[in-house]
Amino acid sequence: MTSVPGPESIDDLLDRVHVVTLPMRVRFRGITEREVVLVDGPVGWGEFGAFPEYPDAEAAAWLASAIEMAWQGPPPAVRTRVPVNATVPAVSSGEVEGILERFPGCTTVKVKVAEAGEDLADDVARVAAVLQSRPGARVRVDANGAWSVDEAAHAVRVLDQAVRAADCSRTPGTGPVSLDGPGLEYVEQPCATVDELVELRARLASDGVRVDVAADESIRRADDPFRVVRAGGADRAVVKAAPLGGPRRLVSVAARLGVPVTVSSALDSAVGVAAGIAAAAALPGRGAGHGGASPDDDDTIPAAGLGTGGFFVEDVVNPGTLALVDGHLPVGPVCPDPARVGSLRADGDRRDWWTERIRRCFALL
Repeated sequence: MTSVPGPESIDDLLDRVHVVTLPMRVRFRGITEREVVLVDGPVGWGEFGAFPEYPDAEAAAWLASAIEMAWQGPPPAVRTRVPVNATVPAVSSGEVEGILERFPGCTTVKVKVAEAGEDLADDVARVAAVLQSRPGARVRVDANGAWSVDEAAHAVRVLDQAVRAADCSRTPGTGPVSLDGPGLEYVEQPCATVDELVELRARLASDGVRVDVAADESIRRADDPFRVVRAGGADRAVVKAAPLGGPRRLVSVAARLGVPVTVSSALDSAVGVAAGIAAAAALPGRGAGHGGASPDDDDTIPAAGLGTGGFFVEDVVNPGTLALVDGHLPVGPVCPDPARVGSLRADGDRRDWWTERIRRCFALL
């Protein structure tokens, strides 16, 4: 039995880490700066970026992902590029167009909803602004578990109708609004618990609201990532490489889930995004092996939530390294620019904090 490649010791690992702080263009997840650890391994670069509030037992999976990419490299790819969605945070409707300009060619848009301090009218306005700026886009919304079942049932119906009613070629007041067009692609983690998701799916079905429910936190932050689908709480899954322990673990989990999978990022630097791209590139896709689409057909997987690099004022790679082309990101290794790593380096107390965290998490692997 062979062992999985990895650092020889904690000292070997710590000798290879670089703690960086990335300034952000907009507030996202309540932060304006993102700290991550880059790992310069024997075969490539990995990233450890578990959010500071995550306990060590959960953060250890993120460290395992960094070690996998740095010591093993990515799993074998079956496509050369990955389709991605645009991501619109909980900004005002007037800011939406500017956000979407950072996502050229993306025909799928994920919109953050249910932000604290806002109401459903703000969410509707944000979705409407997306479709005004990008007519015909496929829209998915993410509530991060903020709604109760009653709130979610109402909000999903209203947002679905808002998408169906969007018709930018129609002058307001000139005729009835058609609700026959495509509605929401899906609603991501509308409620916090598996039981609530099961109840919501039943409620939506009884109300005749045909919108898929996707699970995110109920998979990546669960002891049993398969429970939510097994219980009937999700039509789809949103999965991230780092929280699941790496791209290979993600591919394995996706195969067992048995529902369509969207690969997403966790506000990662270009190095972390590359791990997500590697995972998405390794998924077989709907057309693979069925004589229809070729293995390199990008449309055989749902658009991935990996186009988050535009949220950073500065990243660890040179501009254009992970540039969107026709709504796709390229598959391949990402190597940080040493000058950028140096200018973004976090020193002193923050480096010490991450060093101690790495020590604790490494002991749990």
